[in-house]
Amino acid sequence: MSAAPTTEAVRGLVAEFNDPESGRPLGDLGQVLASDASPDRIAVTVGLTSHAALLWKQTRGRIEERLRTAFPGVADVSVTIATHDRPPAKLGQIGLEAKSVIAVGSGKGGVGKSTMAVSIAIGLARAGSRVGILDADVYGPSVPHLVGLEGRPGIQDGRIVPQQLDPGQPAEPLPEGLAVQPMPVMSMGFMVPPGEAVVWRGPMLHGAITQMLRDTLWGPLDYLIIDMPPGTGDIALTLSQVLPLSGAVVVCTPQDVALLDATKAIAMFQKVNIPVLGMVENMSFFVCPDTGKRYDIFGTGGAERTAKELDIPFLGEVPIQIPIREHGDAGKTAANYDDPQARSYLESICSRLVGGLAARHAAAPPMPTLPTL
Repeated sequence: MSAAPTTEAVRGLVAEFNDPESGRPLGDLGQVLASDASPDRIAVTVGLTSHAALLWKQTRGRIEERLRTAFPGVADVSVTIATHDRPPAKLGQIGLEAKSVIAVGSGKGGVGKSTMAVSIAIGLARAGSRVGILDADVYGPSVPHLVGLEGRPGIQDGRIVPQQLDPGQPAEPLPEGLAVQPMPVMSMGFMVPPGEAVVWRGPMLHGAITQMLRDTLWGPLDYLIIDMPPGTGDIALTLSQVLPLSGAVVVCTPQDVALLDATKAIAMFQKVNIPVLGMVENMSFFVCPDTGKRYDIFGTGGAERTAKELDIPFLGEVPIQIPIREHGDAGKTAANYDDPQARSYLESICSRLVGGLAARHAAAPPMPTLPTL
């Protein structure tokens, strides 16, 4: 027969859990907000940040399971998650206020990289995280079209006022304390007339990317998602020089030629010390809506095999779906999350990405945030 729980024992048990954002024990960070125990009931309140919004439900379940295992005689175990506010530190010399900066790249064009970058950003925002999008594909900016935004950004006190994207509301209500926030979006596509080519050398690219990062009024962010140019150009080097990136996601399609280029992109990120957080396989297969038959148009499973060979997480696959193409063409990429099939694939990718970041932080906690002087 197990011992009856005490408030101190319950608090001590919960305090050992790692905060998903920082990787440090909740007790060390003052995030065990309340605890109460009796022979019949355990009640705990834990504070988590909006950076970990996608992991709130999972974390609550893990804590409940641990408490039920430790005190099997208690029938009523309740774990409440409340919002814990932790402002982001200023990153690098440019002073960007963001907790995680994630580049989304590919070895070649035409694999749906921009669609995946925007979809990941929207998925994180719909979960309740504060997210921004930077379109760093200076030569071929497609983010404005994918999200249906246009027009030159404004200027306020010498800073660039980004466009704002409404990511839409999630299928299920968010937990209390979380809310969907408008997403700041910045792209060279807002600065250059449609159809006009950008013909710049490396130093001009470096200056443009640095300016958009430094001078845009992003506000405090949990995530900044950067849509990279395809290939292995020098923008990755620029990013590695001006701010610390949390990592990169590489998008590819299943066929061998795309995987060869994706492998080069992975090598590029690793060469400039940007961790690769995972691979996404786009256009994995097509299911005929009339017959239900599956067609592996570009092969199958190539990205997952490559990720395993390179010891890189595989974040998931996205099949060829007509609504995804239609939504992108119409500037309504956020509507992908209103389609149950597309949403299941995209939410899975987002969850694995955030879960992978939490695992990295638990294995090697980032430096704690220092006060700004």
